[in-house]
Amino acid sequence: MHKKYTLRTGSPYPHGAQVSEEGVNFSISSRHATQVELLLFAHHDSPQPFQSILLDKSKHHTFFSWHVFVENLPAGTWYGWRIDGPSLTRESGLRFDKEKLLVDPWARAVSNKIWQRGAACLPGDNTHCAMRAAAVDESEYDWEDDTPLAIRSEKAIIYELHVGGFTRHPSAKVKHPGTFAGLIEKIPYLQQLGITHVELLPVMAFDEQDVPPHTAELNLHNYWGYSTHSFFSPHPGYCVSPQQASHIREFRDLVKALHKAGIGIIMDVVFNHTSEAGAEGPVINFKGITGNSFYLTDKFDKRIFHDYTGCGNTVNANHPLVSNFIISCLEYWVREMHVDGFRFDLASALARGEDGHVMQDPPVVWGIELSQQLAKTKLIAEAWDASGLYQVGNFPGYRWGEWNGMYRDAIRRFLRGDHGVANEVATRICGSSDLYQHQGRLPISGINFITCHDGFTLNDLFSYNHKHNAANGESNRDGCNNNLSYNCGAEGPTANAAIKALRHKQAKNAFAILLMSHGVPMLLAGDEFLHSQQGNNNCYCQDNELSWLNWADSKQNADILRFVQQMIQLRKRHASLMRRNFLTGAILEHRGIADITWHGLEPDQPPDWNNSDNRFLAYTLAGINAEDADLHVVMNMSDDKLNLHLPSIKDRTWCLAVDTSLKAPHDIIPTELQKPLKKPLYSIDSHSVVVFENIENHLLSNASPSFFSKLTHMKLFDLNE
Repeated sequence: MHKKYTLRTGSPYPHGAQVSEEGVNFSISSRHATQVELLLFAHHDSPQPFQSILLDKSKHHTFFSWHVFVENLPAGTWYGWRIDGPSLTRESGLRFDKEKLLVDPWARAVSNKIWQRGAACLPGDNTHCAMRAAAVDESEYDWEDDTPLAIRSEKAIIYELHVGGFTRHPSAKVKHPGTFAGLIEKIPYLQQLGITHVELLPVMAFDEQDVPPHTAELNLHNYWGYSTHSFFSPHPGYCVSPQQASHIREFRDLVKALHKAGIGIIMDVVFNHTSEAGAEGPVINFKGITGNSFYLTDKFDKRIFHDYTGCGNTVNANHPLVSNFIISCLEYWVREMHVDGFRFDLASALARGEDGHVMQDPPVVWGIELSQQLAKTKLIAEAWDASGLYQVGNFPGYRWGEWNGMYRDAIRRFLRGDHGVANEVATRICGSSDLYQHQGRLPISGINFITCHDGFTLNDLFSYNHKHNAANGESNRDGCNNNLSYNCGAEGPTANAAIKALRHKQAKNAFAILLMSHGVPMLLAGDEFLHSQQGNNNCYCQDNELSWLNWADSKQNADILRFVQQMIQLRKRHASLMRRNFLTGAILEHRGIADITWHGLEPDQPPDWNNSDNRFLAYTLAGINAEDADLHVVMNMSDDKLNLHLPSIKDRTWCLAVDTSLKAPHDIIPTELQKPLKKPLYSIDSHSVVVFENIENHLLSNASPSFFSKLTHMKLFDLNE
């Protein structure tokens, strides 16, 4: 038996549950509500409340807000709301159900322990199997002077990972698999790899039960997390002790630990839709609280949801109240959780107005860009939606970066040997000036990637010509059909040594091109040791060993892992790869050579840009400063071996740095172990990338005899060192 707590009027702001020494203030905004009830629960899985508080409209209602202060209520108390209002009509679109238990949209911690999605899809009482929120005291945390990092975008190397899948496999050997705490244990690995930011697939609380019926019958659930319901709460499934409402503390521990390691954190956020789906979907919070304002609905029948996301609903992001909710949420994660940036899923849906049409200057997008609290926060748009709106190179605003889907497609086609793409590849690896320069934007506007969570892994990109998604329960209908992949001669695993060698070389080619490109590179976690999903290009529902990273692969494919680590180091030591401005071909006064020089089959011979059969690119990239090394890069995706002369640069000698056709450790050579070429001539294997760095001759003449002898003693990257 719980005691009954006494009440005060309370305050309409802030929304949510605000804990103080005197108790907890509860506030929720519902414009059309006629009756509001607060239910208090002893535990996260209590089937019934220990106290129900019916709010008096004359005392507990201010404008749109309903509020009450519960005296002496301790932090950690679980709660939910019931709200009644006008009936559903085509004119109103309101979906009030006075018996439905609703989770607070402003909740800082939620529990899904007893959640049953099916019950929330039906009218009537679901208190015994609904989500609950907890009143959390956020003030008691020692940040140890931590603040969001300020790593310049041109120096960023992003690593996209899934919090659960990164450590859930037994081979991860962490104390708390699949959690924020488990990821903390892997920070030394991230440091060794050399990335600057992790980009986490959705970690705001999402509905794991949101999958199609046939998928649910296979006992599969929503794994990726693109089904958010509580935008202020970390996902309980990634917490060690969510029943104790530890969500905020555990996420903060992760952020603080990453920052101590010099690694920034970017959150993948899903403001384009919610887990409430369409008209037949569950009532979790917004449907039963805000009426029709939170979603785009039909002009003539507001019971009908507009779906530009492929998920049943579209958030009405440019409604004033919804826009304020989104921006306030983002500011909260920066101010209170110290995150460094956001990647917006299907961000183009945020550009749609209340009628569904595309707005030239959507208020929410500009509000995010102009927010003072978000001024130093990285903003990245997936600049398309599921209804054909494609805004890569044209997303509203100037500060936003964009997932460069055009880069991905061009590089994939080039890698598989397509004709007629070399010209576009040249533009893409130089920062996609055709997309961004005319707007006054920068190379950092493009987030370059070849693979991401959605689609083939890098291993599978060179192992499968077709998707193999039968395990998802949708008869292989789901997932993209246009993968631009190349299986190198066999579909799936093979014992053929030549095919396996080509696949390894292609993986190295992909990493070399990506990390030599201007713009911001993004790697998919596990690609660096050839993680495979067995040809499944849509593992959104595979919370199992198909998706989990098997860390044994990092030993088996240690040569690829070492190659990626060394490519990252190569990028970091060349400021010329991290330019903030676009290349122009202009002569640099301090060097007397152009910032970039393109070559044909002979040095300083102009390329044949009009030759559609060309599958070869060669260029020289000048160092930013006088003492910087220059780079000469050759990408040969043709079927022929080429013998090429290197350009002559006064007082400089070329050294081989990268040759993807060679076996480790000779495929990539650290600076201190590089050996000068005796002649400026090199044979480039087919389907290979070769990179040369040069050295000033006076430094070369002073090198000791042992300078080059270390080459034979190189060893593979050791995870345990």
